[in-house]
Amino acid sequence: MGTWNSRGLRGSTLESLINLSNEKYLAGNLAIIQKIPTPITPVNIDQSTRHITLAYFDKKSTVDYIGAVQGIPICFDAKESVSDTYPLQNIHPHQIDFMSHFEKQKGISFIILYFSSRDEFYYIPFCDIINFWDRGQNGGRKSFTYKEIKKEYRIYQAQGVPVHYLELINKDLASREKIEC
Repeated sequence: MGTWNSRGLRGSTLESLINLSNEKYLAGNLAIIQKIPTPITPVNIDQSTRHITLAYFDKKSTVDYIGAVQGIPICFDAKESVSDTYPLQNIHPHQIDFMSHFEKQKGISFIILYFSSRDEFYYIPFCDIINFWDRGQNGGRKSFTYKEIKKEYRIYQAQGVPVHYLELINKDLASREKIEC
């Protein structure tokens, strides 16, 4: 379990860009997506300022974002990689479980993965996530690579939205009609 003050700014730029994108979607009546706060357990509180100075992240949370796009429930997690390999240990079993249950309820689950060294964002459909996950659980590779992800799911900036992922939801839905995950 990591401490709150030791994680630094990891992922904050990605989340800021996604939050701005979600604000644009809301303003345009395209979607309502909320950031789910990470549950913490405070350890030290500065009594004079009433600020938390040390806390531990609770082990279980669900995903980073949840909401609806034109009546379609969605949930996703924002992840970042500094290399061309993404370790599956950064996706937790309870997140896979939550996304799996969400999918069974006719929701759409995915990951937005930012390859920071390439400055590229990708939408990783749940079908791909679960295939990578199952491979790792069955003794195979415990990560997936940049080469393995579908390049047609690259996310671009468009219409003033820095991480314009809505169009990829349509692509994901269309692919589900053709293949079963």
